Amino acid sequence: MSHAISTRPVAASLALLLLASAPRTQAQTKDPVEGAWLGTAGTDKEKIDVGFEFHRDADGKLRVRLTEPILNTFGMDGPGEVRREGDRVIDESLYIDLTLKGDTLTGTYPGPRSPASFHRVDKLPTEAPVPDLPTGPGPRWETRLSGQAFAAPVVDGDVVYIGTTGGVLNAVDAKTGAITWTFPAGGAIFGAATVDGDAVYFACDNGFLYRLDRATGKERWHYDLGDGAVPRVLPHPSVFVWDWQSARPLVADGVVYVGAGDGGFHAVDAANGTRKWRFAAADKIRSGAAIDRDNVIFGSADHFLYVVDRKTGAERWRYDTKADVDATPVVYDGHILIGNRGYGLFSLDANTGKETWKLFFWGSWVESTPVVQDGVIYIGASDLRRVSAIDPKSGRVLWRTDVYGWTWGTPVVTTDRVYAGAAGGTPYVFRHVAGFSTLDRKTGKLLTRWPLPDSGGHQWGIAGSPAKYGDSVIVATIAGSLYAFPTE
Repeated sequence: MSHAISTRPVAASLALLLLASAPRTQAQTKDPVEGAWLGTAGTDKEKIDVGFEFHRDADGKLRVRLTEPILNTFGMDGPGEVRREGDRVIDESLYIDLTLKGDTLTGTYPGPRSPASFHRVDKLPTEAPVPDLPTGPGPRWETRLSGQAFAAPVVDGDVVYIGTTGGVLNAVDAKTGAITWTFPAGGAIFGAATVDGDAVYFACDNGFLYRLDRATGKERWHYDLGDGAVPRVLPHPSVFVWDWQSARPLVADGVVYVGAGDGGFHAVDAANGTRKWRFAAADKIRSGAAIDRDNVIFGSADHFLYVVDRKTGAERWRYDTKADVDATPVVYDGHILIGNRGYGLFSLDANTGKETWKLFFWGSWVESTPVVQDGVIYIGASDLRRVSAIDPKSGRVLWRTDVYGWTWGTPVVTTDRVYAGAAGGTPYVFRHVAGFSTLDRKTGKLLTRWPLPDSGGHQWGIAGSPAKYGDSVIVATIAGSLYAFPTE
């Protein structure tokens, strides 16, 4: 008994030694797909460069590193294991399904299921540094405000209106940057204001919609939106339920239309602040609305775009975009343009809701509200970092330009130029830096870039849309400053 017990550890050790020294045929046999591959994926709307590096991990499992320059991804480890079935190369986590034949890989890639073809290469592209570009002229003036400014500035006449997380709506002289008047709302303001006649309207996180006198900033009335207790999550390095916007009021024919954080969409009498009707969506409404004849159109975090009767609030139709909608719809040439946090940009028939086309933004959210000028859509993005020019009839990309940061706002488009603000963030999975950029409208060439320094915190730079005033473009920074940049 004692002998048997004493030899078991020795036998076990010998067995382990033999196993360790035995040939590991499966692990050591190189799969022909291993190595670097580069190719293209996409449709007639847009084709992009994509690269793969298939390799074995420490456990001998086949995995892939992804390089997708348009999404600023270089050698990023895929989350799942690559499966091989005969000639097929499958990675369900990345929605890749390819066939290996000699030195080519063909099949589909997200886009979704875009045709794709790849060939062997010695190495894949790497991330280039941010280019050293002319900065363009510096700002004419700077005005420092209280709190952070996620809301977009709005210019009407010679006055800029903007609210901040400090709970104050500011009226600022657009020529000099001097503050004309202020209104202390007592709650953070994340949405842009609307000017109509002698009134200024805005929504506040204290749960109220306000009407102020345009000349003096005095309150005329406030309306309870019922969402004062709705929580808000600002951008964070690892929490991606960002909720940094509020709906901008829309005024038409004496009625104010505005969404709320509890999913309510309200029609309010502009004269006295009384409710006309309320429509209930299933989740937050953090973006503005559009008018199309006798309809009002808006999106919700419940994934739907809604079209309701302006007079009664009765639903006409809805469209499921399959992801949160936090951009404002735009009506153009009988169609509705709307972005979401999923597929990208949609064009829908304004009468029926039937999909005309949709354009994939390669995994990036589309929180930017498009602007259409002279038959071209101009729009920003999120992780894509690009400003894009798109054909509204087909959804075909005319050009995309990297501005190196989150471009959540709507670009300003002039005769020859496109102006865009961008936010930066760190830490983050992709590189984003902040700046104010000028692009050639015809070609998309990046002409100037005024870098905005890291001001601390997770994000800095420009979150909201820029606003045009004469020969200036006015932007607000997350840090809480208002700038007026000269145009060219």
